[in-house]
Amino acid sequence: MSDTEGAGAGAGDGASFGAAAPTRLHQLFEGRRLTPTQRRIAHCLVRRTAAAPFLSSVELAQLAGVSQPSVTRFAVALGFDGYPALRRHLRDVVPAGPAVDARPANPYQQAVRAEVDNLLLLADPGPVEDAGRLLAASRPLPVLGLRASAAQARGFAYFAAKVHPDVRLFDEGGSLLADRIDAARHAGASALLCFALPRHPVELLAALDHARDAGLSVVTIADGTFAPVAAHSDVLLPAAVGTGLVFDTVSAPMLLGQVLLEAMCDAMPDAQGRLEDFDARAAARGLFVD
Repeated sequence: MSDTEGAGAGAGDGASFGAAAPTRLHQLFEGRRLTPTQRRIAHCLVRRTAAAPFLSSVELAQLAGVSQPSVTRFAVALGFDGYPALRRHLRDVVPAGPAVDARPANPYQQAVRAEVDNLLLLADPGPVEDAGRLLAASRPLPVLGLRASAAQARGFAYFAAKVHPDVRLFDEGGSLLADRIDAARHAGASALLCFALPRHPVELLAALDHARDAGLSVVTIADGTFAPVAAHSDVLLPAAVGTGLVFDTVSAPMLLGQVLLEAMCDAMPDAQGRLEDFDARAAARGLFVD
């Protein structure tokens, strides 16, 4: 799940559907500014391309885990008069797409290809699902990321706040960090999520030890199972960084963070309702460009 602003900025990229499979179905979503609920419906259609033209709006709503009116609004957002018109269009959609030469041709492309290989994650989804349940149950939910990891922590916290009632971002170190961890624990926090990417600050290890001593379960997304933070975490979710450029590339940790966010949402029965409420408030306030 992602919120509307993320869909506007990142889904102008067609919600990344174009890179998922070479089908004309993906072209339907390209350039569209879809809400999180609408992206959920779109993903459901992509996963069920063969069955999509034959699903009723009620069936599609059940499969996507949304309301039936949301399916109607989705069809209208794509430019159709309603869902029946969208379904008629889907019957004309057939797989198509040129073959792609995957051989790296230059150093930049080699770095990108290496990053693509890093994205081959989650052969076993169990640890992510377990971590999602831990984070969903923590009220408040502290999210920690220092220096190079601050951007990933900030992005996760931003989206998580749309479905979780109390997310606390810790993206600055210093002597106050331990105080903020203590305050979160005293307020009822049971787990802490940490993003730990190279290079690892010394104070990050101290912060994780402090969090565990305070009774928090530490879930860490790190650059590998041998990362310095491994011994300081209760649940370690590894995702390799790319090293082919001057500065590390972190597509895999970023993606793993979004997958973990999805697992957290799956463990929160009210997540979809909170997200739809946000969509409604955003529309009422005219928060985003149509």
